[in-house]
Amino acid sequence: MIHLSFAAAALAAAQAVQPAAPAPAPAVAPAAPQAVIVAPATDNVLRAGTEVPLTMSETITTNGKTLRVGQRIRMQVASDVRLGTVVVIPAGSPAEGEVTDVRFKGMWGKSGRIEARVLNVRVGDRLIRLSGTFDDKGVTGTAGVVAAVAFVPVAGFFVTGTSANIPAGSGIKAFLDEDLKVAVQ
Repeated sequence: MIHLSFAAAALAAAQAVQPAAPAPAPAVAPAAPQAVIVAPATDNVLRAGTEVPLTMSETITTNGKTLRVGQRIRMQVASDVRLGTVVVIPAGSPAEGEVTDVRFKGMWGKSGRIEARVLNVRVGDRLIRLSGTFDDKGVTGTAGVVAAVAFVPVAGFFVTGTSANIPAGSGIKAFLDEDLKVAVQ
């Protein structure tokens, strides 16, 4: 009897080793139709992010220590901004910016610095929001301070850096901060 039970166990093990019948391959479903992304209709819109070249109408400087944070700056559009052949923002349109940070030159070679941002441009009776920043930094007087301190230790106290200066006519990059719908006539 022992021989039969051992034989039955061996038969069961042999059947377990034999490969099972292959499973049927899954049916391939037809591909779902692909969505096609269509560009929006080109309805006369000048998109946010379009570059608006500006120039400074006035000089701003840290020399004289009269420049203040929040002070408004006059600028103008340097060249026409177009949508196709239509001029949307004409050259010479007045633009405005604002001083956001001022540091005056000072002792120990500290240089002056101006930071500002572009706010808007006026076209006819419409005020169009713009974005963009610009800045200038004077030259530090570090070398002069080191040289002066080497000879007379107190002399570094009197050495200053240069003032920051953004002259009239300087180019400024600004960008539309809103989409503009344009009526073509």
